[in-house]
Amino acid sequence: MSQASSANAARRRWRESDSPVLRSFARSRTVQGAVLVLALLVLAALLAPWLARQNPFDPAALDLLDAFTRPGQAGSSGVVYPLGSDDQGRDVFSAILYGLRMSLLAGVSAVALSLAIGVPLGLVAGYAGGWFDTLVMRIADIQLTFPVLLVALPVFGIARGLLPDGYRDDMALFLIVLAIGLSDWVQYARTVRGAVLVEKHKDYVLAAQVIGRSRAGILVRQSCPTCWRRCW
Repeated sequence: MSQASSANAARRRWRESDSPVLRSFARSRTVQGAVLVLALLVLAALLAPWLARQNPFDPAALDLLDAFTRPGQAGSSGVVYPLGSDDQGRDVFSAILYGLRMSLLAGVSAVALSLAIGVPLGLVAGYAGGWFDTLVMRIADIQLTFPVLLVALPVFGIARGLLPDGYRDDMALFLIVLAIGLSDWVQYARTVRGAVLVEKHKDYVLAAQVIGRSRAGILVRQSCPTCWRRCW
């Protein structure tokens, strides 16, 4: 009974929280279901070496005699393939699990790069204003006129062309992360800039200015934590 009361109290705190993420999670069954699905996908990716029957990237683990096995049937080797096999005898279920690991790695890395670019630019542009704010926002406006994919493809192509032939395949994942990160930083920069514009005229920021805090100190110690709570 006490555990149920604690859970209800936690949900009430989340519903009344200043964080839009916690409020959405507490009030929306759709968001809770999405988080559950995401958690299952991450868990499946982490446990892929133990859940998968074979390593699809290891040619020695493949059996050509099992090629084109139908889902749920056993191949020539007697192994049952839940989702079938492809033309090289690769287990489709194993390929999905290992592919999921690559997809999550690329997605998380690209978002981290976008945050690393967009958040500092948004903080400095919102607080400093002036020509720097105008420059960053005009670049953001121009980039927003193009779809993300249309920006990512030229970045990927140019970066791939600058690499020697022997390194292009090995660096493909890093180039994809770079292309997506450079094409998707705008939304984070604009969101953080808007939050900084709201916060920089509040009393606690003015008080920090009065006591002689530097701009960098105000951004790092006052504005950044407050904007983080407002956005997340």
